[in-house]
Amino acid sequence: MRSRLRFGALALAVVLLAGCADHFGPGLVQLAAGRGWEPLPIQSWVVNDGITPKAIVYCPPEDCVRPGVAALLNFEGREAIEMERALALDPARLAHAFAKPADSKTKKPAKVAKPASTTTVSRFKLDGTNGILVEIRAREGHRLASTAILYARKDKVLSLAIAVTNDSQAARDYVRATWESR
Repeated sequence: MRSRLRFGALALAVVLLAGCADHFGPGLVQLAAGRGWEPLPIQSWVVNDGITPKAIVYCPPEDCVRPGVAALLNFEGREAIEMERALALDPARLAHAFAKPADSKTKKPAKVAKPASTTTVSRFKLDGTNGILVEIRAREGHRLASTAILYARKDKVLSLAIAVTNDSQAARDYVRATWESR
């Protein structure tokens, strides 16, 4: 009975994996699986019209000194216009929106408390491409979440590379590698 149960579980796992196999993205040349980076199943993750994921990869702590996530996305239509406007005009507002706790939009705090983190936004250029670095630093514990973004428009498509990790220089390195892998 145990062998049938194991075989059944194995068969079910194989069928489920086979059904998902073509949903994985191609990965990124510069952030290769041989260096610990694994592609994620992108087709079922992005459901917004106007947003096309090209690749999403991650490197877990056991495989990378600086674990992280990197993505290459294309925006078209209204989404491209809105994203480009947010990145060009006021990325600090976008960064602060990401830094807020999810329930802070619906509940009003009873008293004003010190924020648990600080958010800084800086711009940079990489080979003529616009970039933004967002750093969210915990007030206590010195933890850091760093997001680097490179973006450019060609015709009606806004291409965006994004990398998130716990080190600012690594985020810039990962976003450069992502951008170069387009």
